[in-house]
Amino acid sequence: MGFSIALIVFSLLMMLLVLMHKGKGGGLSDMFGGGMQSSVGGSSVAERNLDRITVVIGLLWFACIIVLAIIMKSST
Repeated sequence: MGFSIALIVFSLLMMLLVLMHKGKGGGLSDMFGGGMQSSVGGSSVAERNLDRITVVIGLLWFACIIVLAIIMKSST
């Protein structure tokens, strides 16, 4: 039960973190205004920290999925 809740929390965090990233070029980010330069955007240090946090949350999300799969396989 705890890993299911953790998976939901990590999924919501991943969505939030991905949406916080600045658009790097064309594609869907330009369609929603991501390609526009804004004064709200952070420095390169903030972008690197956001990248690192996103990678860590992504790895935790992936680990939760693996643990849940093992738990479900062993319970049958």
